[in-house]
Parts: sequence; structure tokens; C-alpha cells
Amino acid sequence: MGDRRKSRELALQALFALDLNKFDTRLQMDDFLEQHGEDLSESTRLFFQTLVDGVLGNREKIDTLLDQWAKNWKISRMPAVDRNIMRIAVFEMLNLSDIPSSVSINEAVEIGKKFGTRDSGPFINGVLDRIRVQYES
Repeated sequence: MGDRRKSRELALQALFALDLNKFDTRLQMDDFLEQHGEDLSESTRLFFQTLVDGVLGNREKIDTLLDQWAKNWKISRMPAVDRNIMRIAVFEMLNLSDIPSSVSINEAVEIGKKFGTRDSGPFINGVLDRIRVQYES
């Protein structure tokens, strides 16, 4: 598994935990990195931190887009795994110009297949592709 995939998977786990436990974010991230960070390369740790900080800092905008483009789904009703995978991908698509949107979407779909339900991949792909079309046109 590549460093960026590992970062994305760890970011998903951290954001999922934050989504469920609305405690002090910084303290939770410190605890999370203490538990999972020993074996991380510097590049994995840095990309993980970029993703988590980026999603948290842009969450309102990201959630607005997800609400807008997820047909018949409110952000609060989406499965937490799918919601957080898409938050990461939307952050990447809007803010990390060195990563093509197609890569962000593909990574999100693959992570969704691994951590979500059997419906996660197609759902994630559909919503993210609608957002991609809006921002690339």
C-alpha cells in the first residue's frame, strides 16, 4: 500500500472517530497519532495531517457540496464511513491541485469498497463525479 493510500485510510479512521465523538478535536488527533503513528513515514504523517486539517477546516463548504450533489441524501443520513471518505476526496479535489480529480475519486471508491458497504463504491463515485463535473467545467 502506498503512503498516500495509507494516509487516506488513517484520515478516514480519524475523521470517523471525530464524527462520532464530538470532543476536543486536537486532543483526539494527538491520541490517534500516538496510537497509530509509530510506523508512519514522515510523508504519510504529513499527508494524513493535511487531509484531516483540510477536511476539518473546510467541512462546512464540503458538506454543503455533498448535500447539494447527493441526490435524495442529507449529509446527516449518509453512512458515516461514506460521508468521511467523500469529505476527504472533495477536499483533495478542491484544494490539492497536484492530485487529479480522477485519482481522488478512484481512491475514495476503493477505500469505500474496503471500509463501507457493498453500495458504498457506486454511491461515492456518483456523488464525487457530479462534484467533479461542476468544478472542472
